[in-house]
Amino acid sequence: MRPKQDGGSTRGIVHAAAGLDKFSLNRYVPCAELQPFIEHYWIVRYNLPPGESYTQRILSYPNVHLAFEHDVDGRRALIYGVTKRPFVRVLRGACRVLGVKFRAGCFHPFWRDDVSRLTGRTIPAADLFGPAASGWMDAVLDAGDDEAMARQAEDFLLARLPGPDAQAEQAARIVEQVMRDRSVVRVEQLCELTGLSIRQLQRLFQRHVGVTPKWVIRRFRLQEAAERIEKDASTSLTELALQLGYFDQAHFIKDFKAVLGQPPAAYRQAAVGPASR
Repeated sequence: MRPKQDGGSTRGIVHAAAGLDKFSLNRYVPCAELQPFIEHYWIVRYNLPPGESYTQRILSYPNVHLAFEHDVDGRRALIYGVTKRPFVRVLRGACRVLGVKFRAGCFHPFWRDDVSRLTGRTIPAADLFGPAASGWMDAVLDAGDDEAMARQAEDFLLARLPGPDAQAEQAARIVEQVMRDRSVVRVEQLCELTGLSIRQLQRLFQRHVGVTPKWVIRRFRLQEAAERIEKDASTSLTELALQLGYFDQAHFIKDFKAVLGQPPAAYRQAAVGPASR
């Protein structure tokens, strides 16, 4: 196991610079046997002074997460399905979390059912892994440093390694292609790239990803928009809208506000203004 080389990536973390003043984030690459299923392990820690709180918003990826959490409310082991709305967490006191980010489409070999049944839901890890999840949670949270926590999570998953799943791998490759290729802005383009019909893509995504191809495309393009606005305040919003496949700026502003909670101009102002510091 080793630290992830792109561990500094903040894509999806709303106003990341402000958030990383409040919490630390480290990521680790899984062993070779688990790489077909797991993208990485992530560890978040924070310790805010008494009476202080901070609200962090995350633009979710089309991935299922398994998380072991210890904060002011106690300990828990949870499975988070894909959340269609931004994930919002209010940080208070001290906390440590070890998360397992499954590759998009690749939680299915563990779940063995339509992943869409998890979308928008959070369930106890024991619902899938049984009573052993409680001892596993304690082993992870008591392990000490970040790498030790990730190793404890990995040992348990290795003991429950599922067999290969060709459709899960296909779904993962398609989602990764959408994330990398910013020119993909419509489902029809994805059909041309994959050789699958719209209906075939929809069935594959329902079974293995949990959200529609259209949702995945839109979410990645809006994540990219937010990241580019934060990194370069001079970014032209009109040009950005066109580059991301919007035919008019009004539609782009509407979608951006629906996902980010504010229009792009206000988002940019918050990213560069005193409120983000």
